[in-house]
Amino acid sequence: MKLQFLLVRYLANLQFAVALLLTIASFSVIGSIIEQDQTQEFYRNAYSQPWFGIFNDTLILRLGLDHIFRTWWFISLLILFGTSLTCCTFLQQLPILRSARQFKFYKARQNFKRLPFNTKTDAITNGSLITSLKSKDYQIFQGFKGVYAHKGIIGRISPIIVHFSMVLILLGTILASTSGFVAQEFIPKTEVFYIQNILNNNVNSYVPQISGRVNDFWITYTENQSIKQFYTDLSILDKNGKELKRETIYVNHPMHYAGLTFYQTDWAIIGLRAKFENSLPYQIPIIKSTKNIWLSWLPKDVNNKNMTEQPSGYTLLNTTLRGTSAVYDQNGTLVGEGEINEPLPGNTNIQLCDYITATGIQIKSDPGIPVIYVGFLLLLVSIVLSYLSYSQIWLTQQGNQTILGGMTNRSKIKFEFEMLNLILQFQKV
Repeated sequence: MKLQFLLVRYLANLQFAVALLLTIASFSVIGSIIEQDQTQEFYRNAYSQPWFGIFNDTLILRLGLDHIFRTWWFISLLILFGTSLTCCTFLQQLPILRSARQFKFYKARQNFKRLPFNTKTDAITNGSLITSLKSKDYQIFQGFKGVYAHKGIIGRISPIIVHFSMVLILLGTILASTSGFVAQEFIPKTEVFYIQNILNNNVNSYVPQISGRVNDFWITYTENQSIKQFYTDLSILDKNGKELKRETIYVNHPMHYAGLTFYQTDWAIIGLRAKFENSLPYQIPIIKSTKNIWLSWLPKDVNNKNMTEQPSGYTLLNTTLRGTSAVYDQNGTLVGEGEINEPLPGNTNIQLCDYITATGIQIKSDPGIPVIYVGFLLLLVSIVLSYLSYSQIWLTQQGNQTILGGMTNRSKIKFEFEMLNLILQFQKV
């Protein structure tokens, strides 16, 4: 029992808590500098030369520095720091709060001399005294030996709220490290998708079995033809295909549903639709794709069953979704620009119908975020409360004099002026 008590006392030690905080902060800095959750090949290429002569790819992968915030030792540090804050709250902050609520009356002059501010004035009636203190929002307690008053005791609660908020932030961080997941889906327009391509999951990750549908996708452009924004009209469906929620998302404007966040991340052209004479539309795939450049090929005629005997056709190049494609013949000569629902330049029997686009949707679940937000909100509240001064005043009468003393934990000059004004009011009564 004694050993357990000593252990708790050690965990509540301020120096130990500060050392833990600095350790966590140091590893957090390392985790911010070293890229997280990349492939092993990435670290072998990026850290083939030791970083600061210490961190090479082998050490990074062995110590888990490629995913610091999800390692067992980093989570253990968070738990230990939260335990230290909890012990400090119960062993130090709560007793301080209890002692602040307890009061006693001072009668002897030596008690008043120990106070930072003390003086004496002509004797006054208790009624005048209480009226003056009440006007300054003091809580007043009267006894046979004198008067005790205090205000701002709520400011003494701020350290407890600070500890509680930090514990919540740590708890939210642990939940985010052990229970969240990140998925990336690339979905063609009008298609239904499920959460399947999990990029990053954790020990307690739960992937809900919901489906979605990309109703539409479009891009807006600036005057100089650069992309201004791209949008996805997204629906969430239940198991029967019934629409549960529908919203248009774009970059920096995700959709939230049932603890999931759907982000707009990327887009691409995956094919074209074209009509040959009066036939039904054909889907033409993209045969080569690089960043913002898509190439496709159209034959001149689709009626010939043996396409290898007629290799002639047109190469289509797309860089935007503005409805036009650069058309090249089989010699690489630019024929013109093909527009949607218009005959192809040089061949009126071919008509471009539509682009087949796909949108990149990142789906993220982070159950720790609400807890972290509540923790930071309480932290802000505690900062405001910490600026409230806790002031105490003692008074007693001895003969024809009133002895006055007081103390405060901050704004001491303001408190002294308040005490002087109180004395002047006494002398006027």
